[in-house]
Amino acid sequence: MNVLVALSGGVDSAVTAALLRCRGYQVSGAIMSIWREGKYRGGAHDACFGPGEKNDIESAREICRILDIPFRILDCADAYEQDVLRYFRKEYLAGRTPNPCIRCNGMIKFGLFPCLAEASGIKFERFATGHYVRLIHEPERVRLLAGMDAAKDQSYFLYRLRQDQLRTALTPLGDFEKKQVREMAREFGLPSYNKPDSQNFYSGDYRELLGVSDCQGDVVHISGRRLGKHDGHWNFTIGQRKGLRISHSEPLYVVDIRPEKNEVVVGSANETVRHVLTTVETNWLSITQPEVPFSASIKVRSSGRMVPCLVSPLESGDFRAEFPEGLAGVAPGQSAVLYRKDMVLGGGTIASVQ
Repeated sequence: MNVLVALSGGVDSAVTAALLRCRGYQVSGAIMSIWREGKYRGGAHDACFGPGEKNDIESAREICRILDIPFRILDCADAYEQDVLRYFRKEYLAGRTPNPCIRCNGMIKFGLFPCLAEASGIKFERFATGHYVRLIHEPERVRLLAGMDAAKDQSYFLYRLRQDQLRTALTPLGDFEKKQVREMAREFGLPSYNKPDSQNFYSGDYRELLGVSDCQGDVVHISGRRLGKHDGHWNFTIGQRKGLRISHSEPLYVVDIRPEKNEVVVGSANETVRHVLTTVETNWLSITQPEVPFSASIKVRSSGRMVPCLVSPLESGDFRAEFPEGLAGVAPGQSAVLYRKDMVLGGGTIASVQ
């Protein structure tokens, strides 16, 4: 069977290609190019989007040479600008907290990328990535499970995938721990075995992507008192503590952003805790859209804690979740993902919080 592996130049996708080749698949490798020289400055640290892309491409090329598999570069830059960066800009300027990686996975990596590969003449029946997740292929649907390595699990980032995208997907690293993957890379003779993980979406200052100039506004205490000034509400996210540039008798956190007034509202740690949220753009993944309330667990950040919740389906197909334990820093624009043990039920974009 022919399989296309989405390469990044890093260790995870390299081992994915090597493992599948060892298992008898006819493997091809491809990497997407999303960076345009001269459009943004970027920075020096490793990231998915930045001028370091040229090094990642050469790393991917070398991996394919070592494994003796075909290699292709696919230009996704225009679509990335349209579907990911414009979304990122719009959400931040509206006072919400976007997650560009989730957007990219659904629309680019598992969407446009394999389509471009097919159009370029690459023959494949399966599409593989280096994500640390597990897939259970059942007759009626594919179910998405967290990876065995809890510290590296990436299931939160894939909740927006469609069933047709999952049916052809392979994610062989979901059964391994990261340390095992690095050891396999060393045994396969892959030079990326000790390459650091990329932890960032953008290699430079996020504000560069917004394309706006400083605009002074007020930092307001939740009680209504004005405590100081800021250079633009887009420089802040809900739950943020650092960078407020104000002094107070207790630590203060961002509890609300009012873009229409260019105000940043701050309060104590307790005042960042929320117990209810509702979603929009909900995707029911491992289960069909439910009709009655049910119990689940919810996560609002990929590395955040998971808490029990009561989920009430809405007529729109979205849901309302109540979590008595509370979660700090829940922000509109983030993704709320529902789990049953280690299975992703679905998720949506947070529209409102209480």
